[in-house]
Amino acid sequence: MEKNLLLIRHATAEDVTNSSMVRDRDRELTSRGIMESARIGKYLKDNELKIDAILCSPATRTHATANLIAEQLKFDTENIEIAEGLYGSGPRGYLALLNGLNESLDTAIIVGHNPDITFFADYLCSQDCGGSMSKGTVIQLKFGDLKWAEISQKSGTLVKRVDVKDLN
Repeated sequence: MEKNLLLIRHATAEDVTNSSMVRDRDRELTSRGIMESARIGKYLKDNELKIDAILCSPATRTHATANLIAEQLKFDTENIEIAEGLYGSGPRGYLALLNGLNESLDTAIIVGHNPDITFFADYLCSQDCGGSMSKGTVIQLKFGDLKWAEISQKSGTLVKRVDVKDLN
């Protein structure tokens, strides 16, 4: 059965470049980021994608992005999986997570960070994915007759790339 993957870079978060008070992992979404996340969720809902799983890194901004998307999709936020391997582990961490997904799942969302999520999209996709993912970018990939454990380099096909700034 065909597998579908949506890679989403977290929405706009606080900039704490010059602050030693907030750890990177604890950065919150800004009001703009909250609106971006809701727009992404509405876009996915309007396109009638049935989502079986949502996974995100343990960072506050990815979890908040995932929660807001889930609310729009009427996906139980208690079922969002926080995956340590999505924070700072590089594309290999993403692949290990993807390859370990339960085969009963057909469509999954991963909410992550740059540059890892862009590198992962490029790794999986047999075409050009459009360069670096800006905040709130969604890349949808499909994998033909593959199991999650069989997905590897260049095995995916780009369905679409959507930047949140292009959503009304």
